[in-house]
Amino acid sequence: MTSDGADDTMAVEDYLSAGGKLSAPENAPPRYRAELLRIMARFVDSEMAGASGFADVINTAPGIAARIAAAQITAEKFAHAGRVLAVMGEFGVDIGRYAQHLPWTARLARDADIGAARQGGDRRLSVFHYPIEGWVDAVAMNVLMGRATVVQLTEAAEGSYQPLADAFREILPAETRHAALGEEGLKRIVADIGAGAAQASVAYWSPRVAATFGGTDGARFDLLRRFGLSRMRNADLLTRWREDMAARLSPLGLSV
Repeated sequence: MTSDGADDTMAVEDYLSAGGKLSAPENAPPRYRAELLRIMARFVDSEMAGASGFADVINTAPGIAARIAAAQITAEKFAHAGRVLAVMGEFGVDIGRYAQHLPWTARLARDADIGAARQGGDRRLSVFHYPIEGWVDAVAMNVLMGRATVVQLTEAAEGSYQPLADAFREILPAETRHAALGEEGLKRIVADIGAGAAQASVAYWSPRVAATFGGTDGARFDLLRRFGLSRMRNADLLTRWREDMAARLSPLGLSV
């Protein structure tokens, strides 16, 4: 890279760290571009894998209304993946083939313990490698991960790449509604059959959802902050989620 190129990159970093926004791929330095694509792929792959796994339990839902709600959540998650995939397409990603080449329904054993480690050929969050077992399990997972998604998207919607931030802001209300539908379902489950099965699923999914917030922040967080792609540390986002879940689950006799 020439000295002029290096100066240009530093100027862009200064602009971004001061709150500036980028609006087109050609304005993005190579490292920024790579980190941005990583963020988008993680979201798209998580939505694809999450929707694919949730689709398998639609017919276990108790009644037509619950099945319609589950089907709507599934369809909207696929649509959210497509919305962000369109932004990736502006960076040269072959969006026509993207959804076809990976086993989105593949899952590990129920008792696997992979922490936050990425598995296989996609970038889904680690929680989406675990299988859902029945309707109660699906609802508990939807509540816990749904609220985590809201916390994470609220942060991501302030990112410095404007087209992606706009996409996340458009997606956020629907993801918030998904989590709310899950809470309604969880309340019905506790009222109908008690808290035992729900608590077992909450206990199973809680550490796996917590792992999606990542590990200890380090040099990569500092880079993302300079790029304007992250503001809050993983630990602070995790704390926000835990406090939110405690407030929502405690009235039901459940705990994270």
